[in-house]
Order: sequence, then C-alpha cells, then structure tokens
Amino acid sequence: MGSTWGNKFKVSIFGESHGNGIGAVIDGLPSGIDIDLERVQSELNRRAARGNPLATPRKEGDQIEVLSGIFNGKTTGAPLAGLIRNENTRSGDYAKTKDLMRPGHADYAANARYGGFQDYRGGGHFSGRLTAPLVFAGAIAKEILTAIRPELGIGSRIVSIGDVKDETISDWKVYETLNKSFENPAFPLYHANLEDSMKQAIIAAVAEEDSVGGLVEGFITGLEPGIGNPFFESIESRLSALLFSIPAVKGVTFGAGFEVVSLRGSQTNDALRMHDGQIETVSNYNGGINGGISNGMPIVFQVAFKPTPSIGKEQQTINLAERKDANLKIQGRHDPCIVVRAFPVVEAATAICMADFLL
Repeated sequence: MGSTWGNKFKVSIFGESHGNGIGAVIDGLPSGIDIDLERVQSELNRRAARGNPLATPRKEGDQIEVLSGIFNGKTTGAPLAGLIRNENTRSGDYAKTKDLMRPGHADYAANARYGGFQDYRGGGHFSGRLTAPLVFAGAIAKEILTAIRPELGIGSRIVSIGDVKDETISDWKVYETLNKSFENPAFPLYHANLEDSMKQAIIAAVAEEDSVGGLVEGFITGLEPGIGNPFFESIESRLSALLFSIPAVKGVTFGAGFEVVSLRGSQTNDALRMHDGQIETVSNYNGGINGGISNGMPIVFQVAFKPTPSIGKEQQTINLAERKDANLKIQGRHDPCIVVRAFPVVEAATAICMADFLL
C-alpha cells in the first residue's frame, strides 16, 4: 500500500476504520522544536466535529497518544509516533453485507487489488477515518512551521455545499486576514449569511436518504517567492498528490482553475508591479505559483469533494461471492456531507507539504 509520503517530512499512516487503532509515524523532524500537544489535539477535535448534528453519529474520542519522538515538550529528532485508539465501532453493520460491494466505495477495487484479504469493515484502510492520523501529522507540521516560518499562514474555507455557493474572492489581499474574520470557525465562510442555506442543503439530502458534496478552498499566506521546483517537484504536483490522498477528493485546481479556459492571457497573466518597495501582482489567477514555484502571492487552491457514497437509498450492486446482481440499502452511521469535516484535513495536507518543502 502507498501509505508513506514525503522527502524530508516523511509521514506513514497506519490502521483500519474498525481495527484497534489508527495513527501516524513522522520521520525527518529536527530536534528541539516545541510541540504544544493541546494545539495538536485541538486540530483533531476540529476534524471530529463533535456536537455537529450534520456530522456522522459515530463519535470517537480521537485522543492522541504520542508514543515516541517528544521528550520534555520538544522533538527529539527520532521518529514521532502517534496513536488514536478506535472505541466506538459497530463492525456488525458490515459483516452482514460484506459480499455486497458498496457503490462509490473502494470495496470492489480493493477486493481486486488485495484478493479479498483487506479489512472490509467501515472501509478498512480506505476509510475517511484515516484522515484523523493525517490531521495529527498536519498538526505536527503546523508546529514545525510555526517554529521555522512564523510568518506563514495556512487556512481554508467552505466555498460550496450542493448548489449553494459562496463568492469567489478576487482581491488576493483578503486572504492575508481571512482566517481571523470567520464568524463561525467551525463553518468557515466568506459570507457568513450563507451558513443556514448550506446546512439546509445537507438536511434536505438527509431527508431523501441521500448526500451532497462540495468545494473547499485552501490558502497559504506569507510564503516568500522562490519555494518549489519545476515539473515533478512543483508545489502544484506535490500538494495535489497529498490532497488527492484524502478520501472523496475528485478534483484539485489552483488559482482560477478551469475558469482560465474562458479568459484571455491579458487577464490571467497576473501583471507585476512595485508596491512600497515590494514586488506583487495585480491579480492572482495563477494562485501564487508560476513554473511550480511560489511567486510571493497567496497560494490559493480548490478541492472538490464528492457526495458521501454511503447513503440510505437502495442502490444497485453485485454480490461478489455469488457473482449475481443485487440491491443494497446501507445501514450504519455516515456523514451526509464530508465537507463540514474536511476543511481541517485540507489544512493538514497543506501543512505537511509546506513542511516538506521548507525543512
């Protein structure tokens, strides 16, 4: 399995949704860096979204146990290992239907790849549950970045849920203070008045035993020009690789994304200018990156999440053991919209990528 990523900040994630636990091992850390484990735990709490009626009813403590790599509050330079024990599992929900391949899930593809030996309960290693150790690794990356690049900012916002969309931000300077302006950090929107409409879109899908997807925008501020490389080690290619590792991600774009195809070069070239002795661009259609390298403007990117594949509606599938067509009505506890818990995961992936570039 491809469960390890990184050149300098190396992350390996392990575990299954209904196994004893899940976690991450991080290698390549410098020694002597202060780690605030309360801040690390708060990142995991953001992803867990406890108390949010629009998130899954499965409530895990997601309490991190640091097994190695931190001593007296500082990194030792040894691999840093973190474990999150699974507590609130109901594996019986899956044993009854293990031969019915859930549409939209990795069940059939994983069965073909691993010969049926994979842990099928709750999606096993393919589950969105594995975003918890990813967030743990991202929280450690944020601690490292705070120490080595205190001017760097990483944030995210919800752009759309279903057909309810927030506004595109055309002034790149907005991103410099956007994180501090969210009225509800648990539901970060540029226009806070859209929160109820987005939540109603989720509630309407639940009422029809269905689900909805959405778009998350991530951003990086305070990054100096000249970070990154062309081609295979570009900021876009490295960050996209991590973002696509998040379950349910189906698209990643930078800057204006696919909208650039309907524009002209005179619009999208991001003209350069001097401002108070500093070089900046008039616009930011390229999302702060040229040639795979940062140009000093905010790095802005969008991540598309598909609707949650676990839905209550009856769906067509196959019984793999009998090699016959079948119908499936999924039971269990599932998020009707992944987006409300996904934005901290997007930030975590971003922090891991930046730590790998900047260490």
